[in-house]
Amino acid sequence: MDEQRNITYITLSGYVDLNKYRYAYFSVIFTMYILIICSNATILYLIWIHKNLHEPMYIFIAALLFNGLLYSTSIYPKLLIDFLSEKPIISYSACLLQFFVFYSVGFSEFLLLAAMAFDRYVAICKPLRYQDIMRKRTVNVFLILAWLVPVVYLEIQTILSSKAKLCSCNLHGIFCNNTIYALQCVRSRTITVVGLVALLNVVIFPMAFTVFTYANILIMSYRSPKPFRKTTAQTCIPHLLVLTSYFCFMTYDVIIARVESDFPKIARFIMTVQTFLYHPLFNPIIYGFKMKEINKHLKRLFSSVKTCTQ
Repeated sequence: MDEQRNITYITLSGYVDLNKYRYAYFSVIFTMYILIICSNATILYLIWIHKNLHEPMYIFIAALLFNGLLYSTSIYPKLLIDFLSEKPIISYSACLLQFFVFYSVGFSEFLLLAAMAFDRYVAICKPLRYQDIMRKRTVNVFLILAWLVPVVYLEIQTILSSKAKLCSCNLHGIFCNNTIYALQCVRSRTITVVGLVALLNVVIFPMAFTVFTYANILIMSYRSPKPFRKTTAQTCIPHLLVLTSYFCFMTYDVIIARVESDFPKIARFIMTVQTFLYHPLFNPIIYGFKMKEINKHLKRLFSSVKTCTQ
């Protein structure tokens, strides 16, 4: 029993033919990681240096992009190390840290998207009161809550998980997500309750609020003149695309954690990869091409770079 209790290293057994495809895996993930860093950092840089982008909507976009960098950095470097290792392992403490960062950053995205929805609602439906409502202080409060609330919930879950007794050192995955609960001998009722409360407060309620808010905006724009409808669509569609994308990827993650252990390994591997491969790159692409002001500065940046290289 004591031997089971003192498990310190976890084997990541979710890889498919790692010895055969390790260099292919490494090349793909390394390329994606570089693209994620460059694309997110570029948009962040543009928002930072241009004063006309120092508005609430762009500040929230910058927060999402910063989240994308944290989200990726919690997973990609460890994957790259595993691809070149004889046996992919991770200490249980490092596993819990990865779990903590992955979900605290991931959950904060739903709160940031809800804050963006509120910002767009005030800007479109109550334009005369926008400056009074969306002050710098209000934006700061939204940002602090978006990052702090998930951290509190995940800190509780991580601490409780660190004290849980482990009966297995074999994780059916390639990084530490919800599947870590399968390692525990008995699933703590407290962890389950905290998880459900967190799911409601940082995923379900913000998601419902965001959908309801954009529905009201679209209904109001439908009754307005055509130019107003076009402006509203240009502003709201990128946010809706990001919300839909992220909700799908988080749903993938929940499904992976709940499927039975005899679920085909290759299917589990493919589904796991979907949760982190595209979304961090999807945000800068959507906001870089769909947001008019960001796109304008992006074109100028590329033009200046092209001129310097000639």
